[in-house]
Amino acid sequence: MIKVLFVCLGNICRSPMAQFIFQDKVKKMGIENKFYIDSKATSYEEFGNPPHNGTIKILERYNIEVLPHKSDVIKKSDYSKFDFIIGMDKSNYFDILDIVGEDTDKKVFLLLDFIGCRKDISDPWYTHNFQKTYDDINKGIDGFLNYLKKNKLVV
Repeated sequence: MIKVLFVCLGNICRSPMAQFIFQDKVKKMGIENKFYIDSKATSYEEFGNPPHNGTIKILERYNIEVLPHKSDVIKKSDYSKFDFIIGMDKSNYFDILDIVGEDTDKKVFLLLDFIGCRKDISDPWYTHNFQKTYDDINKGIDGFLNYLKKNKLVV
């Protein structure tokens, strides 16, 4: 089983959006049983809160199932539990490393690394542009799936 953790600042916008998009895609591919997928925050600011209404609305627009979710925070122990820890922006990336320690197993990525782009996924909490965030996450998820196929982790 491949264990994937998506991470953003508050775990109410970008990381749950990535989690639900990825879950939707692997389900449609018929390989959902090969994955354990979760999302967490680097901060306690939104701890225990559900996804942002804008996140729910954009996912519903694309008929992506939004499962019950409450914001949770990444812990040092998550490094050993997950195969991929994927941040949404450079700040998340460095916060993840501060929390989990050195990335000796090369598990920590930015989502857009998988499409050859070292760009941040903008936070719709600040931009209010959930469509742009959705589009960027969707591209990153497709790139991640291609990476998994290329490395023969999925067919």
